[in-house]
Amino acid sequence: MINLDYQSRMPIYEQIVQEIERYVALEVLKPEEQIPSIREMASTLGINPNTVKKAYTILESKGVIVTLSTKGTFITPKTDKILKSSIDEKIEKIRKEINEIQKYGISKEEIIKRISE
Repeated sequence: MINLDYQSRMPIYEQIVQEIERYVALEVLKPEEQIPSIREMASTLGINPNTVKKAYTILESKGVIVTLSTKGTFITPKTDKILKSSIDEKIEKIRKEINEIQKYGISKEEIIKRISE
């Protein structure tokens, strides 16, 4: 289910967070759907459970998942708001990068043109 790139500079826990957010956005994971426990996920991916725990903690703080004691971990029912927030966050990062590039004297139009190519 989750694809990890062990050659990537991005930490494994961040990759898990991104993959789960992506699956929620693509509606592969639906609101209120149960996801594997920390131990199950770690075992499936062949990684340390603490790494999965860190990813789940981040996802929980973002409101993407909720853990109900004795019942399990579920995708939150209000995923549309969370996804909008996540997308807005990523767009803001892009804006900041564009502003940095503009400091080199390149116009927004030129940046957009180069990105589109």
